[in-house]
Amino acid sequence: MNTRAPGTLVVGRVKYFGRHHGEVNSSAFSPTGQTLLTASEDGCVYGWETQSGQLLWKLRGHAGPVKCCRFSPDGNLFASASRDCTIRLWDVASTKCLQVLKGHQRSVETVSFSPDSRQLASGGWDKRVMLWEVQSGQTSRLLQGHQDCVQSSDFSPSSNCLATGSWDSSVRIWDLRSTCHHKLEGHSSNTSCVCYSASGLLASGSWDKTIRIWKPQLASLLLQLNGHVTWVKSIAFSPDEAWLVSAGYSRMVQVWDCKAGKCMEMLQGVLDVAHTCAFTPDGKLLVSGAAD
Repeated sequence: MNTRAPGTLVVGRVKYFGRHHGEVNSSAFSPTGQTLLTASEDGCVYGWETQSGQLLWKLRGHAGPVKCCRFSPDGNLFASASRDCTIRLWDVASTKCLQVLKGHQRSVETVSFSPDSRQLASGGWDKRVMLWEVQSGQTSRLLQGHQDCVQSSDFSPSSNCLATGSWDSSVRIWDLRSTCHHKLEGHSSNTSCVCYSASGLLASGSWDKTIRIWKPQLASLLLQLNGHVTWVKSIAFSPDEAWLVSAGYSRMVQVWDCKAGKCMEMLQGVLDVAHTCAFTPDGKLLVSGAAD
């Protein structure tokens, strides 16, 4: 996928990264866009050269399916979260595991880095959100309040807030400068994904088949996007905020005009149920990961 001018969407050829031995649960581009990271149900973390599709590494270590993966914004590290209740921090240059973070009591479903790469947030089936100091690997805070599995997380661009989405149907915004947090309510079923835009807007996707775009500071709803026929699994803003891409529990990836609130493109190159989607930092490429 590519964009030529504001409001113009161009879909080009599709490239397949097909050597996984299990469902692709998560994907992330490096800050340069040159490397693609994927997390698989087969328990491995994969690294790919974006342009050629060459497999760079296949990393073992987790004792269960890998549910989420993320690069640090400085490009030096990446993190993987697993059903084995751990998070692993890996060095990009050597692809060695530097630390194994233990503290969750059940499967870890989400992990995200702060914009300054100093903090890591994680959440999972134990209903807890944990903040970690990346350098030391120590827990810095435990955030409690969700009543069900914490499925997704994302730091605000300023690093002052953390958004989390839960199967309790809510989105919570945690003010990391204090002990305060507030709820964004409106979804009628599990909140499966959250994502901040570069300017601080927040999108959330749900099992209720809708996507909501919020102004989180005011707890106000700006847009509701309707059109998915199944639950929404993954969402991502383009860097310029012109587009929002969403993967539902179907063979369809949808691209939305964020200002008009309309679906502009239905991408059908997915061979099976789409689990994850992400833009490259320049917004020119889009990746989706699937159950195939």
